[in-house]
Amino acid sequence: MMLNRKDILGLKDMTKEEILEILQTAKEMKLRIDDSTKRVDEVKGCSIVSLFYENSTRTKTSFSLAGKYLGATVQDLGVSTSSVNKGESLIDTGKTLDQMGVKVMIMRHNMTGAPHILAKNVSAHVINAGDGSNEHPTQALLDLFTILEYKKYFEGLKIAIIGDISHSRVARSNVFGLSKLGANVTLAGPSTLLGGSGLLGVKTTPDVKEAVKDADIVMGLRIQFERQKTTAFPDLAEYRELFGINKEVLKYAKKDVLIMHPGPVNRGIELSTDIIDGKNSVINIQVKNGVAVRMAILKLLYQGGEK
Repeated sequence: MMLNRKDILGLKDMTKEEILEILQTAKEMKLRIDDSTKRVDEVKGCSIVSLFYENSTRTKTSFSLAGKYLGATVQDLGVSTSSVNKGESLIDTGKTLDQMGVKVMIMRHNMTGAPHILAKNVSAHVINAGDGSNEHPTQALLDLFTILEYKKYFEGLKIAIIGDISHSRVARSNVFGLSKLGANVTLAGPSTLLGGSGLLGVKTTPDVKEAVKDADIVMGLRIQFERQKTTAFPDLAEYRELFGINKEVLKYAKKDVLIMHPGPVNRGIELSTDIIDGKNSVINIQVKNGVAVRMAILKLLYQGGEK
């Protein structure tokens, strides 16, 4: 198994077959997370560097562990203490790392398209770990993997994604991936946070109950205050009242609905605590699956990606 591509920049340009290949490989990788005896140094000799221009806990740590579980050498650039703070350009930073023999660069940046610029200027594989409000492909892939584990298929599934859609790279990547796999996606949230989402070609509504009706999956999203130039709603209490996911709202969904969230979760705002910790929640499973999916991506890219 391999991916015949140099980089993973988004699900918009990924085929259904490529997505399914990653998900299939992730099944095998997941067995290695808890059982170290099953680990194989399949990318031994691969040097991986993460360049995170934005904060991260889950994505950064899971990529680091994914690389180590496969036998790679993993290092964090430490953007805040690097020459970036001296004014070094993104391209020059990338070329410097190229010359040092780095084979995979994992990048998160607040500017849309930054990983694409890096990818065009380095020979290393580039993996987009989130760029601005554009895409977060590995998060969507772990979400898809989690759905596949529990539901066994995608065709015809009804999926409601609720929250700050306008600023969500997670929502965009999920829409691209889920649509290619045959699921039906509805995006919901305040009308002020749905701007441009209609361009994604899926249903949108400011009515959360309408979005959740008969849903197989309900995914909450964090309110991204750091990306909002103006406040999109009066206050958090109003948001919780109108758009928060709680037991009353979930009565409209299917009984075996899966509750998902990319994290970090603002408890009591996007999701009520009893829902987060309830039997339908797979939020913690998503975290483990993130390591498995990122292991799959590193293995497939390094072993078969275009150089």
